[in-house]
Amino acid sequence: MVIVTKGKFITVEGIEGVGKSTNIEFIRNILEASNRHVVVTREPGGTALGEELRKLLLDHRYDDMSNDAELMLMFAARAEHLAHVILPAIDSGKYVLCDRFTDATYAYQGGGRNISVERIAMLENWVQGGLRPDLTLLLDVPVATGMQRAENRSQADRFEQEQHDFFERVRNTYLALAARDPKRIRIIDASQSLENVQNQIQKELEPFLAKNS
Repeated sequence: MVIVTKGKFITVEGIEGVGKSTNIEFIRNILEASNRHVVVTREPGGTALGEELRKLLLDHRYDDMSNDAELMLMFAARAEHLAHVILPAIDSGKYVLCDRFTDATYAYQGGGRNISVERIAMLENWVQGGLRPDLTLLLDVPVATGMQRAENRSQADRFEQEQHDFFERVRNTYLALAARDPKRIRIIDASQSLENVQNQIQKELEPFLAKNS
C-alpha cells in the first residue's frame, strides 16, 4: 500500500462545457484507487460562506456587479476556502481536488473582465502566500464547442450568459498561463471523445502519482 505523508493540491480548469464535473469524478477514482485520501471541492465555494458568495457571484440579480467587487468576492471566498478546507486537508496528508482555483481568476477576471494581472497577483500573494497547485489539468475546447455543450445543461448563470468574445479571452488567457507554466499546467484536449479525454488525463496523472508515492 502507498503511504502518503504529504498532501497534494490538484486543480481542474477550463471554460464552460469542457466536462469538468465528469472528469473530476474520474480523477477522484484514480486517486482513491492509488490509496490517496481525497477531498473534492470547488471555487467559488467549498465552505458555508464560500457557497453563499458563489450564489451572489452567479445570481442574475447582480448582473451590474462591478468588476472589482467580483474580483474581491472571489478572493474572499478563496481565503475562507484555504483556511477551512484546502490547507487543513493538505497538512493532514490528503489530496485536494479542486474545480477551479486562481488560474480561473486570471482567466475570467483578468482575461474576461480585463482586470490587470498585477492587481490579481497582489491579491493572490496576499491570500495564498506561496501556495500554488501541484498539478493543474486544463480541459480545453474551442469556445463554440463549449458554449454549445453548456446550452444543453441548465439556465445560464451570470458568467455563462457572457458573449463569445468574453470566452475567447478567457480561453486564450488559460492557454497563455499553460504556455508560461507547462510543468504544472497540462493541457487536455477535451474536444475528443470522453474515452480519449480520460486516457489523456490518466497519462498525466500516472507519472505525477509515481513521483509523489
